[in-house]
Amino acid sequence: MNTCRRIARGDWTSGLSTVLCRVKPRTNLRRCPGTAPSLSRGQSTAAKPNAGSDPGEKPRLRAIDLARKIQQEKTGPPAAEPPVSAQQRRVAELKRFSLQLQNVHPNVLAKHLHRGVLYWDKDVVVINKPYGVPVRDDCGGASVSSVLPVLSKMMDGMKIKSDSQLLPCLGLEKETSGALLLARSEEVLEHILSLHRNNQVQRKYWTITVGVPVPAEGVIDIPIIEREVTGSQPHYKMALSPLFRMNDAGDGMTRVRAHRQAHSAVTKYRVLDSRGGCSLVELQPLTGVKHQMRVHMAFALTCPILGDHKYSHWSKLAPQKLPERVLGKLGLEQSKIRYLPLHLLSRQLILPGTSGADISVSCPLPKYFTQTLKQLQLILPDVKNHK
Repeated sequence: MNTCRRIARGDWTSGLSTVLCRVKPRTNLRRCPGTAPSLSRGQSTAAKPNAGSDPGEKPRLRAIDLARKIQQEKTGPPAAEPPVSAQQRRVAELKRFSLQLQNVHPNVLAKHLHRGVLYWDKDVVVINKPYGVPVRDDCGGASVSSVLPVLSKMMDGMKIKSDSQLLPCLGLEKETSGALLLARSEEVLEHILSLHRNNQVQRKYWTITVGVPVPAEGVIDIPIIEREVTGSQPHYKMALSPLFRMNDAGDGMTRVRAHRQAHSAVTKYRVLDSRGGCSLVELQPLTGVKHQMRVHMAFALTCPILGDHKYSHWSKLAPQKLPERVLGKLGLEQSKIRYLPLHLLSRQLILPGTSGADISVSCPLPKYFTQTLKQLQLILPDVKNHK
């Protein structure tokens, strides 16, 4: 009533101010001067503590926070990952890199091979084949042959109209890296194959062996045949098929009848350095039998190639068994040895050139090969000669 009387007397300003201050303000109305800002319902509830509650009491957990806390208690703290050695990281990186190359787009693999071109002229091209990439298309995934048309265009400057081609001459195994010879025409391919049959193409490989070959230099001339290995895991392997065996008296050799399916296999070898039960060996195959160098090293000289899990055993399929001292130098456990790559590199190619001078191409050592040499303290010939 007092308010109504003031309004009726004409005190419009003070009366309107009093009425507006008593009415709950809306969002589209201005606040009265001198009044405190209004709070939302949630803010008002949070700002005012419950009646009778202890001011020092901790705020209650929200449902989602409580659920997370219970989940963490169930799972427990994350388990700490075991320490990984530098060698294990290196092998894992190599394995991942190999798988990436086999599953990438052909253009990406072609670019990688283009960066690894070691030599080219009008007749031949020599590329640095990476470890783990097959040469032929019959292994599934990307291969060198599948990207040669793209690589040929890159060699010609990506010309739209280009009739040039690249053809593998002397293949390399999937696990072998290094210099790979390609021909630029069918005629050049036939010419190189003819030179190869007449031993006019020299291929030199570098390998690291488990063991020291005795004598330090020589020629292995033992035929090779493919045999079935029976047992819990039947499989096939290349094996020696010698023409001589020890006689019954044990004081001489007796010539035996050659197996009709055996292939003549000849490998020259030379120890470049040896230390701690391992060796750096140069191999020169004079024939081209499947797995020839691996079989000759493992079964003829009993010095298998490091990382050769196929020919380190005859009667079973299992990762290579390494001596404790070699494992210690490599920083590996035997359980991780299956990731160790085959240490066999196509180091050098020498073939007659069309102009008369020989073509000699050397391939740089891949990172994994160089690091293994360092860990085993094996010295390269060039470094040894300068000492």
